[in-house]
Amino acid sequence: MKNPFVRFIVVVLVIVGLVSIVKWTSDKVGESADETTAFVTKNSILQLDLEGVIMNGKKFLKKLKKYKDEDKIKAIVININSPGGAVGPSQEIYEAIKAVKAETKKPIICSSSGLLASGAYYSAVACDKIVVAPGALVGSIGVIMEFANLEKLYDWAKISRFSITSGKFKDSGAEYRQMRPEEKALFQDLINDVYGQFKQAVMDGRGLKDDVVSTYADGRVMTGAQAVKLGFADQLGTLEDAVKLAAQTANLGTDYKLFEAPKRKPSFWDLLEQQDEDDLNSAEETVKFFTSKGADKAVETSLRKVFRAQYLNQPMMIMPGFWE
Repeated sequence: MKNPFVRFIVVVLVIVGLVSIVKWTSDKVGESADETTAFVTKNSILQLDLEGVIMNGKKFLKKLKKYKDEDKIKAIVININSPGGAVGPSQEIYEAIKAVKAETKKPIICSSSGLLASGAYYSAVACDKIVVAPGALVGSIGVIMEFANLEKLYDWAKISRFSITSGKFKDSGAEYRQMRPEEKALFQDLINDVYGQFKQAVMDGRGLKDDVVSTYADGRVMTGAQAVKLGFADQLGTLEDAVKLAAQTANLGTDYKLFEAPKRKPSFWDLLEQQDEDDLNSAEETVKFFTSKGADKAVETSLRKVFRAQYLNQPMMIMPGFWE
């Protein structure tokens, strides 16, 4: 191969092949380590954690599906610390918990000592019982959809933007113009529909009447103590209390062990690629500056955070705050 370009292509292909083989081996080793660590003993209570902004939920759902049919697991405790997140993933987790309850007949207890708000609370009402710390922040029942109007910013920058659409609502929510009244009405109908779904889930899961839920489903946050008093949670306590309640509900007495689903440690190769599953501990991936693409992604992520744009133009079940 005298042609330098051909030699270069061959070298690149060889390197890509070697990297792929090493990554595949690393993944298999990681999976094996998980299986080795994941030794479930007799009369185990599975602990799953749901943390951070819920934008995906795949990892949580994967673990729930993986361990739900394990015969040695007699009950499940879901430890939640989340302000909520996107509507779809929150509902998906809610439906998954309901399905596991129906299929396995295993008690599922929710525990929270921090945040149990909005989409996270939506997920929690599918559990058999909810145990919260007295000072936990609970509720925030509602739906929010935020938009940004950058029309004046574009005027200042002497930028003119427009769209050619197939229908009058196709560019609804565009940031380069003010929203029309009929568009606001359209989005309000959407929010009202999802809000009704949220309220119904709370009524079904908590056994509360419409008038009670409607009174407190105005986006307000309540303490754990208030939530228990009003019927939005079952009892005050810690994660340990939730585990004891799960054991009691499953008729295990004191003969049980808590099993925490192992977390796979990220490999070097995970840092070099975009993940298709959010971590639930963060709504954003940690960006590594190994390539120019990584640097561009870092700039984009920073700008989106500065302008609080990462959740714009989509219905969210989230408690507004610093995590945005």
